[in-house]
Amino acid sequence: MAIRLTQALHRSLQQQPLATATVFQGRRHSFIQFHERVARLAAALRQLGLKDFDRVGMLALNSDRYLEYYQACFWAGLTVNPCNIRWSAAEVAYSLDDCDTRVLIVDDTFKAMGAELKKQSKALQTVIYAGDGATPAGMLAYETILAAATPMEDNCGSDGDLAGIFYTGGTTGFPKGVMLTHASIHASAMAIAADAIGYDAILLHAAPMFHAADFALSMAQCIRGGAHTFVPAFNPAGVLETIQAERVTHTIWVPTMVQMVADFPEIKNYDVSSLQTIVYGASPMNERVLERAMQALPGAGFIQAYGMTELSPVASILPPYHHTEEGRKSGKMRSAGRTALCSRIKIVDEEGAEVPRGTVGEVIVQGANVMKGYWNKPAETAAAVRDGWMHTGDGGYMDEDGFIFIMDRMKDMIISGGENVYSSEVENAITQHPAVAASAVIGIPDEKWGELVHAVVVRKAGAEVSDAELIAHCKQRIAGYKCPRSVAFVAALPVSGAGKILKKDLREPYWRDRQRRVN
Repeated sequence: MAIRLTQALHRSLQQQPLATATVFQGRRHSFIQFHERVARLAAALRQLGLKDFDRVGMLALNSDRYLEYYQACFWAGLTVNPCNIRWSAAEVAYSLDDCDTRVLIVDDTFKAMGAELKKQSKALQTVIYAGDGATPAGMLAYETILAAATPMEDNCGSDGDLAGIFYTGGTTGFPKGVMLTHASIHASAMAIAADAIGYDAILLHAAPMFHAADFALSMAQCIRGGAHTFVPAFNPAGVLETIQAERVTHTIWVPTMVQMVADFPEIKNYDVSSLQTIVYGASPMNERVLERAMQALPGAGFIQAYGMTELSPVASILPPYHHTEEGRKSGKMRSAGRTALCSRIKIVDEEGAEVPRGTVGEVIVQGANVMKGYWNKPAETAAAVRDGWMHTGDGGYMDEDGFIFIMDRMKDMIISGGENVYSSEVENAITQHPAVAASAVIGIPDEKWGELVHAVVVRKAGAEVSDAELIAHCKQRIAGYKCPRSVAFVAALPVSGAGKILKKDLREPYWRDRQRRVN
């Protein structure tokens, strides 16, 4: 039988139809209710003229309807395009047009952008409003089209069917659509279900649901058949209130979220004794922050998941034991864990040969979780996936026990607050300013965000521009989290004999005396 992401819903419907599936702001749906809503939304999307694997986008904060969107698209045999809520309208429009997304679902927060995207995007034909107010002109009402539709049967397909296109930053200045299949997503979800989630778990969606990390945990929870709870967007008080009210057992946070909860002054006012597991990932965790978090949430086990969108997204997992006082003595807490279920990891040199244990090289991954490729980018796909191995661009080593230690990034990328920022994309925005002759963008360490975007800029002869002006200029072109937080002006950039900018030299003053060059 083919692997499909709807199989878990069939199982829950058969075994526990009256159990709670979703809880959000007073709305509670059992699995039988959730199933009917998914089947109705699937039918409603098909009635809009969508065919197999046509793309459906969603631009919204977290909610029960976001999970319905995922499952309904899989049920209907369609492909999801979860839109980054931190992107500008121009960036979202690019992603819609790049993969020909015809239908977009928006909520109250993004209904104005939805109207703007209808004008900007050439592909977008229909916008569905999934908010709770009056439906904006020119949009369809989510609940209305559900009520009018007759539930459809599951449109089963094969393992290799395209389930989602998840956009990530582009090395050439444009986002890349990562193509994930039902089989690749299922492989990562099984790995998480095996190592991070037990039966009867209650999952809190606090990280953005468009993000591959939350999505993978969501699919793992579906496999386990537990309940999903949601906060629209992360804030410590809202998260702690929901944990207390719904007796949440599992959640996933990026390191900045972990820090915000650990340092929240009123954390002791909340009963968080139900919390069993906090999965963290998307960027390395500062050890001091992790120690504060373990003290603030002593009943919770911490699990690190390492990977990337192209790996659906999990490659390795560091279990709770290595976050305990006893486990930390081994030094493994500084690692990214060991190879997850359904994957293989090797550390290789520039020729692709595996290096001895303890030797730094590039981390490469093979398995069912590897992406199908980048949408309409065959050259970039061929460069990234070679002989079935995904070349991550991360530099690291494997110790004698098989633990992976990430030491540096071999590709030109910054991770700030759990979001990938490609330097070239920021440099493209900066150099569009008429006063800029050249620029180089690097990541510098920061206690809160992990890394900050820092620009080193050469002005044109006789031209003047301030750091504030350059940052404002960038904000008009790219998402705010990609924009430089600081700017240094220099007379010239350091270059090699071949004329290549020596970013290693630019990074050195900021990363000196640190064990690793990622944060």
